[in-house]
Amino acid sequence: MLRSLPTILKLVSLQVPQILHEAGEPITQVYFPDKSMISIVTTMEDGSTAEVGIVSSEGLVGIPVILGNRITTTTSFVQISGAAMQMNADILRAEFNRGGAIQNLLLCYVQAIYSELSQAAACNRLHTLDERLARWLLTVADRVQSEDFLLTQEFISQMLGVRRSGVTVAASTLSQAGMISYKRGHISILNREDLEATSCECYRVIQNEFARLLGKMPNNRVKNFF
Repeated sequence: MLRSLPTILKLVSLQVPQILHEAGEPITQVYFPDKSMISIVTTMEDGSTAEVGIVSSEGLVGIPVILGNRITTTTSFVQISGAAMQMNADILRAEFNRGGAIQNLLLCYVQAIYSELSQAAACNRLHTLDERLARWLLTVADRVQSEDFLLTQEFISQMLGVRRSGVTVAASTLSQAGMISYKRGHISILNREDLEATSCECYRVIQNEFARLLGKMPNNRVKNFF
């Protein structure tokens, strides 16, 4: 366990749309978000983007650092503003290489993320936009520990990799059913039970896997080691 807490972890404020890591650039700092939320996105040659992961209180932004290389093909940026703990990438890598509880916990987190990415790939191929939007909104609510948050339809469409018009229709369907309220980028989950019922099974599969590997979410056990 690290003993000089003030020297290795720095409390920082993250603001939309701050970029934390650029694709193709070395990662020098890693982040443990606290109610802020970070989107991990892939960008195509034509500039279009698709979200491949989100990180909040449950995890770490900067996984490549512990996997042997600081370069990533994705971009990490702030999707919901809030606080985070920042750590030098060299320090995290050194602690990981010592083995023990920190290494085990971080590897469990990597396994959880792998499971999430695998399930999301199947979800994007097989499930309807209504189901996918419901899953995504539930996931966001869980990660930021709030059922009220600010996200525009344009932003959601980029994250889901679909047209904005499709998000408009799907959000309207959920709103008319009384599951959510959506006004000027402000989303509130009004009926979580119905929203979970509308979501595909992928939400439950991912949540169960995170709980199995890391405990009840969100609970950034990684930060508790430092």
